Amino acid sequence: MTTHQTPLLENVIGTRQELTVVLPVRLLRVPHWPEGPFPFELGSRRTDTQTRSTYFAPASARALYGAPGRPRRWHLPRNVKHEGMHLLGMELLRASTARHPEHALAVLHFSVEGPLLPVLRALAGRRPDPANGPLSGPFDPAGLLAGIADVRDPEAPFALARPYSIAFLAPTQQHTPALRTGPEGALPATADHWLWQLASRSTPQDFPLPPETAGEQFKDAVRISADWSALVLRQGAAFLGHRPDTGAGDFFEFGALHSRTVYLDALLLGSLQRDHIDELTDELSEVFNSTQLARRVATMERNIAVFRSTYWRQHLTAHGAANDLLLAFQNQHRLPARFNEILAEAADYSRLVQTQESQQISGALGVLTILGLPLGTALSILQVLGDNSVTHLLIALGLSIAATAAALTTRYGRLVLSSLRGGNDTT
Repeated sequence: MTTHQTPLLENVIGTRQELTVVLPVRLLRVPHWPEGPFPFELGSRRTDTQTRSTYFAPASARALYGAPGRPRRWHLPRNVKHEGMHLLGMELLRASTARHPEHALAVLHFSVEGPLLPVLRALAGRRPDPANGPLSGPFDPAGLLAGIADVRDPEAPFALARPYSIAFLAPTQQHTPALRTGPEGALPATADHWLWQLASRSTPQDFPLPPETAGEQFKDAVRISADWSALVLRQGAAFLGHRPDTGAGDFFEFGALHSRTVYLDALLLGSLQRDHIDELTDELSEVFNSTQLARRVATMERNIAVFRSTYWRQHLTAHGAANDLLLAFQNQHRLPARFNEILAEAADYSRLVQTQESQQISGALGVLTILGLPLGTALSILQVLGDNSVTHLLIALGLSIAATAAALTTRYGRLVLSSLRGGNDTT
């Protein structure tokens, strides 16, 4: 095919085009929807909680689906068509944190009939009229979730600049820029350029990749198999087929199902991890805003421990592609490095609290020494002399108080008082 015949991605309509949109919301109440993730079906296969849980480690499954009596996820089938898009259903995932127990993630599942890239560009705010974008009219999340959840203000915590998108495109025979030359043929360079455009939701005119660093961007592409690849970026992810989709009964039916279910869940877990790490980072930045340092550090250490045991997983499942997608998401947001920084900073604050507590204990022992030594000496002298006079006892008491006051004016006494003041200011 000649260059001028090569279809531009913004005009491409694949055989199969799926779109999942994730956006943060504030949960107003538990929805009266069926519990569990959206149960997509393919033949006899039904991707409900029981089926999906077999792909994940138990801790990850509890974070994504909840536990008996403690649901975390709900779904609602829909059948709404508007301007070439078809809303198949919605999900809500409770994503509460210590500071924001109402935080949740809304998931909208679409099929797209027209060119997919213009829809993605509109989600990214690259179209001239964002008010009439894909999430408007009957697809407006505020209307779809009315009374159940509020769409977060873009300036609020956890809010992404734009909704996160997960796109799936299976090509036709004419889409040679995405196709291998044969079952074992090499992948053309244009395939990764298409994959980048779908994941970044941009055209080369929107965001021209510098050729010097393009290889760095493409090296994170996940080669799921010879048939298809995935790329995870900060604001979106994409799946692109590398052989023609033959329609009903083709493998890409299964691939599209996986992109909406298991692979979506891997990215949702990454989103939960990112939100908790954002909150822990914010909590660390405010640790000295309170005089209750020891209590603040203890609370922070507990929150870190809860996050670590509940959400922090880098090995998600025995199925490699889901792990690779989670690791790619973590790397895009620098989550491993940021969490290591949180652990190091929390350890520094813990040592600071321990040091201050040791100083406080030493100061208290010093006060007891300064108070007790003069008084004990005076009483011991009176006892040795056998003096039972009340007057002499009062004189001895007065002299011991004077000696204590004089001791507190010395350098040692001032250090003791300083240690006590420092302890009281921070506990």
